[in-house]
Amino acid sequence: MSFAFWIKTAGAFLFRSGRTTFVLGIMICLAVGTLVFISAVAMGVNDCMILNSTALYSGQISGHGLPRSLSREDLFTRGVSNVLERFEIRGVIESRGKTQAIILVALDPARERKSTFLWKKITAGRYLLGDGPNILISRTLAKDFGVGPGDPLVFRAGTASEVFPVAGIYETGIPSLDTATAFCPRSLSLALPGEWSAAVFLEPGISEERIKQAWAANGVDVSRMKTWQETLPDLTQLIDLNRISMGFVLVLVLGVVAFATASAFAIFIVSRIREYGIMKAMGVTPRETAMLIFFQVVLLNLAAALAGTLAGAGAVFLAGKTGIDLSGFTSHNRYFVVSGTIFPRLTPFSLLLPSALALAFCLAAAVWPIFIVVRKRTADVLRSV
Repeated sequence: MSFAFWIKTAGAFLFRSGRTTFVLGIMICLAVGTLVFISAVAMGVNDCMILNSTALYSGQISGHGLPRSLSREDLFTRGVSNVLERFEIRGVIESRGKTQAIILVALDPARERKSTFLWKKITAGRYLLGDGPNILISRTLAKDFGVGPGDPLVFRAGTASEVFPVAGIYETGIPSLDTATAFCPRSLSLALPGEWSAAVFLEPGISEERIKQAWAANGVDVSRMKTWQETLPDLTQLIDLNRISMGFVLVLVLGVVAFATASAFAIFIVSRIREYGIMKAMGVTPRETAMLIFFQVVLLNLAAALAGTLAGAGAVFLAGKTGIDLSGFTSHNRYFVVSGTIFPRLTPFSLLLPSALALAFCLAAAVWPIFIVVRKRTADVLRSV
């Protein structure tokens, strides 16, 4: 007999056992839908950590010790949304008899505000003004020197010095920015160093390595350009661990669902063992019997997994409109310094893997009910009726 016949017969069996089919379908549907949503949330958590780590200050690609012969415009290529030019001046700040070595970063406040979120971390005062001397310092430095917005600070670099009124005070929770770094506009009388640093921001979905390859093709020395994966190896590992953990969750949950499905199918088949015995007495071979059960499992899983995938995708769409605010759980986490709002994101991994694993596990679990029917002799089945 043809495959079409056994597919129709399998559908008839499922239709006749409406309540059992419905309960099994709901179980698989809920499992797949939930895992699609959880996988999308996991991707949203990864996206949020990357965004917080790169959008605060550093960008997706950062460059240090760049020569003046390389201009900011040279780094613009397809996929680059902005390039920020910064000059790091090493010196000391003085106030009220206290001194401390710092790195003063001279930058363009207007351009910085378009791409970075350091201005959102201001705790007192305001962000930098583009004209006139003013300085942005960390809360740690402000506390050490006992100064506030409007108070003067003297910055010395070699024999040169500049008096800066404090424009604002920030706090990021990142030690490298909160301990010995301050910011000022480029329009200052101090001589800028011969080398500069770059923070490169990319459009969504653009590969950092592809941008570096484009630069190399244009003759740019990319040895001084580092991607966020290189500068933040701990974040890279954390994201990898998150994906591995999600894989374990998928396997464990769907493994339990598959075992429950196998148990339910076994009970269902045992309760209808007479029908299978009559079919075998009519000449249906063990191979065809196995094919019938196989198609029942496939049809049930395909329908339930499709419904679960659509339900999970719908939940992701609704949650993605407003996001999931986890600020209360991330207030002391440096990977959520800008925002703790998670926006679930569907990917081929989160959309297709749960349903594919559900089908694979349930097909493997179908071996048990198939074995129950195939190994029983027709005479034994009919004799037990």
